[in-house]
Amino acid sequence: MSTVKDMPLAERLRPKDLDTFAGQQHLVGKGQVLRRMYEQGQVTSMIFWGPPGTGKTTLANILAAKAGLPFVSLSAVTAGVKDVKETIQLAQKSGRILLFIDEIHRFNKAQQDSLLGAVEKGLITLIGATTENPSFEVIRALLSRCQVYVLEPFTDQDLAQLLQQAVEKDAWLLEKKVHLEETTALLRLSGGDGRKLLNLLELVVQTVGTIPVVVTDQLVEEVVHSRMAAYDKTGEMHYDLVSAFIKSMRGSDPNAAMYYLARMLEGGEDPKFIARRMLILASEDIGNANPNALLLATSCFQAVTMLGYPECMLTLSQTAIYLAASVKSNAAYTALQKARKLAREQGDQPVPLALRNAPTALMKDMQYGKDYQYAHDFTGNFTHMEFLPEALSGTVLYEPGMNPREEEMRKRLRELWRSKYGY
Repeated sequence: MSTVKDMPLAERLRPKDLDTFAGQQHLVGKGQVLRRMYEQGQVTSMIFWGPPGTGKTTLANILAAKAGLPFVSLSAVTAGVKDVKETIQLAQKSGRILLFIDEIHRFNKAQQDSLLGAVEKGLITLIGATTENPSFEVIRALLSRCQVYVLEPFTDQDLAQLLQQAVEKDAWLLEKKVHLEETTALLRLSGGDGRKLLNLLELVVQTVGTIPVVVTDQLVEEVVHSRMAAYDKTGEMHYDLVSAFIKSMRGSDPNAAMYYLARMLEGGEDPKFIARRMLILASEDIGNANPNALLLATSCFQAVTMLGYPECMLTLSQTAIYLAASVKSNAAYTALQKARKLAREQGDQPVPLALRNAPTALMKDMQYGKDYQYAHDFTGNFTHMEFLPEALSGTVLYEPGMNPREEEMRKRLRELWRSKYGY
């Protein structure tokens, strides 16, 4: 028979009300939206979007309890349409319930469709939790019935508060006489994940096995390094492995990319998450040095969506190797960063009159669109008119990368700029 001591530390310390909840002050602080719901004892359908260990499940429990609603929890990893229908039948018999679906992004369209009627009628108040952008993963009809709230990683101050609460309130830690001499390593390794933080503390205390337990940065590092072989896609290794995977492809090492890809797949990582990361890399790190990289990464994401796991593994492998072996350029990324900085600093520059849209007679009278030069009417499909605001004339944001394809672009642009600006 299990006891409270058998429960993980993070579960034992799960807050029961908002007054003991750490973090997410933009949602639960005084006067904020979830605090108002809590104080009024009301809750509406919503989706919590944020990294692991930021309180999504805890908030759902707290809101359900305060509203007096029965709490039913499903994991989208294991649940199906049958489970959803059984939950709806329960609501029809017993009255309104709060249904919490963890990792709702893993529900397919049919599973999400099965929720619509009950949510619309108010039989079910739905709270979904996701680490993925709900705009991509949740169907529009369901998304329109739910408010999306973004949860942020815990700050160091929030994490320090969790640690202090743990050593002061948990009977097991009190029994072990845990003293937090240094916490920098715990805070750093947690990555803003409250559950991971408490799991790390519990692991350290269990590993030491003596009384008292004096927690130091060196002790934490030694314990963690001895456990690095494990992979938990919702905890310790998730972000480390995907980071290593991306950096290996960026560094043109297909062997390392394959190793980290295999680690993630063996650990049960969502293939669409991997494919999406490769889509980002195709533009961020390859760009115009090899435009086919983006086409292949896009096709990979579509194939993963159509095939599902495990059939999509080979597609992921093929794409990862191609991206790793491809010539690299971050010129498009760098240009965008420069442009964003310029827009923030000088975003009030007026658009040249020649480039302004003139849908009305008044706008035409104000010279909107006058003297615009249509590029295709000129030799080489190029006009010497200035497209940037006057104060930014001649500003260069895009510098082609040092690779054969972008070198062609560099030569063409250099000729055009020379004819236009004289340099």
